[in-house]
Amino acid sequence: MKVAVFSTKVYDRKFLSDANSPTQHELVFFEPRLNRDTAILAAGFPAVCVFVHDQVDAPTLELLASRGTRLVVLRCAGFNNVDLQAAADLGITVVRVPAYSPYGVAEHAVGLILSLNRKIHRAYNRVREGNFSLDGLLGFNLHERTVGIVGTGKIGLILGQIMKGFGCHILAYDVYRNPELEALGGKYVELPELFANSDIISLHCPLTPETHHLINAEAIEQIKPGVMLINTSRGALIDTQAVIEGLKSGKIGYLGVDVYEQESELFFEDLSGAIIQDDIFQRLTTFPNVLITGHQAFFTAEALHNIAETTFANIADIEQGRPCANEIRAQVSA
Repeated sequence: MKVAVFSTKVYDRKFLSDANSPTQHELVFFEPRLNRDTAILAAGFPAVCVFVHDQVDAPTLELLASRGTRLVVLRCAGFNNVDLQAAADLGITVVRVPAYSPYGVAEHAVGLILSLNRKIHRAYNRVREGNFSLDGLLGFNLHERTVGIVGTGKIGLILGQIMKGFGCHILAYDVYRNPELEALGGKYVELPELFANSDIISLHCPLTPETHHLINAEAIEQIKPGVMLINTSRGALIDTQAVIEGLKSGKIGYLGVDVYEQESELFFEDLSGAIIQDDIFQRLTTFPNVLITGHQAFFTAEALHNIAETTFANIADIEQGRPCANEIRAQVSA
């Protein structure tokens, strides 16, 4: 199949090309993101392969469909950038990679926890400048601390396993309980109880209308003073302005994020020579107790290999008329 691959970086080309060797699909790589202005590049391609910040809205889908595209292949888990109803109306199939880096994301969350707690990022810069003072680098033992995990699917479960290894107590919240987490000793509670009793809160839930701005001013009122807040899931789970106020008041003692609500204008690009116009993001970077990474939690060799393999397995299923377990469709209202 001829596939137009958008938002490609060097690493995308390498892993997709390697995984494509046995199947020999015709891949054409485009660096720009897919949107209504760049959709013309996919003219004559039966399939497009897209990533998290490609704009697969109704106008873009209409342009794709009018030029022969019948398959949208997401090489990521999230699909809130795709208008699934418009795709269905146009006869376009949408598939995704639902899980590819649960260990990578969970381990990155732990990395943020350790770095924030022991100020590793600050100590690194100090030592490079010949400053070996310990003032301002005081941390705390993770042993016996309480970690609240919001969302206990694969990633949340793995984080629970890792933090249990540190000797932490685990509180959890999810619409669906995970027996494996309960077997670890994790205790499911309602969000107010989790907020009030957790020393560390880590978010691992999908972005839905119900979870949008899950961490808002009301939630911050309920949290334990000095809490460490970690988000490696979706940027819009956090109301950033409310979190800034929480940081200023001291209610939030530490913030570690790998995602940001308006990240589409920032992440995955080198903006080191540009003036960043996002004042809220820039305010976040001024806090000494905030650590931000640029959506790299998924970024492991194993994850990129899994993404590529699943991407081509999805294409093969659709191309050969087989049911695809990773197809996603618009929800039908009752």
